[in-house]
Amino acid sequence: MNAKKLHFGIIGAGRIGRVHAESVSFRLPEADILSIYDVNRPAAEALAAHCGIPKIAASADEIFSDPRIDAVLICSSTETHADLIVRAAQAGKHIFCEKPIAFALERIDAALAAVAKAGVKLQIGFNRRFDSNFARVRNAVRSGEIGKPCLVHIVSRDPAPPPIGYVRTSGGLFLDMMIHDFDMARFLTGDDVDEVYTAAGVLADPAIGEAGDLDTAVVVLQFKSGAIGTIDNSRKAVFGYDQRVEILGSEGKIATENRFPNEVVVSNGKSVYSDLPLNFFMDRYTESFAQELKEFVQAVLDGKPTPVTGADSRAPVIMALAARRSYDEHRPVRVAEVEG
Repeated sequence: MNAKKLHFGIIGAGRIGRVHAESVSFRLPEADILSIYDVNRPAAEALAAHCGIPKIAASADEIFSDPRIDAVLICSSTETHADLIVRAAQAGKHIFCEKPIAFALERIDAALAAVAKAGVKLQIGFNRRFDSNFARVRNAVRSGEIGKPCLVHIVSRDPAPPPIGYVRTSGGLFLDMMIHDFDMARFLTGDDVDEVYTAAGVLADPAIGEAGDLDTAVVVLQFKSGAIGTIDNSRKAVFGYDQRVEILGSEGKIATENRFPNEVVVSNGKSVYSDLPLNFFMDRYTESFAQELKEFVQAVLDGKPTPVTGADSRAPVIMALAARRSYDEHRPVRVAEVEG
């Protein structure tokens, strides 16, 4: 491997594939992308042209067998992640994979075992950990700046429901959307969750209910430390991408609000207002997407651990499965029930 630059192959040329390809190609001089594959070849061709990727691979195996490629970016649909991780590990490639690894714990465990056996590095794309606002909240908790966390409130709402075709294959609200918030609950507090309780429904888009999913939910978390948390999700917030956190501690509180395209406030005789917040994750988390890849690249080049471990990637899935069971069974569910 070139000690000064990490050479990627990328699998998946959809929305998140484009985000990562642009981050590597335009913002990370310490890395480049040599090859791209997608089952939709025109999509791969378009992204390759946009990002200056020199090769369109005919298959994922062509990327895994390319000796010039040091690491793979797995940005394909979730049901393919676990298998691609195993194949990449067997090929000796380091791996950055979008969340989650899989919907079932046994598939996650098989993928993590393959990574451990191969001795390659793995990082899962929980990009919100790398957002500067949330990092500041985490540092306040770790340093004791606000004392012992008592109440944690996480708000995460999308501007509009996703296409129904996406809903049917996404794994559902808890495994697709709230999984980020489950990760943030652990990351921000440095604490694990013992028990969850879910109240949820279909309040934004009836078609989501017809597809067997939910679009609005509140999950109550009981942390091992005794702290209490709430996660509030909706698939529809008409004013934009709603991303907020507050932690109340024994010695104070820390909170982070939405990000806006500007800081202008307009005041007149009728109202005081600002422009709407940034509209979706591509705009809101541009910096964190680039930063998570930067830290992955540095971990590989420097031979250091990646900042999101296999255990970090597994825990939010367990919490998501517990949250769904809580909704289905109308009761609090201990995380240990799902872990087995």
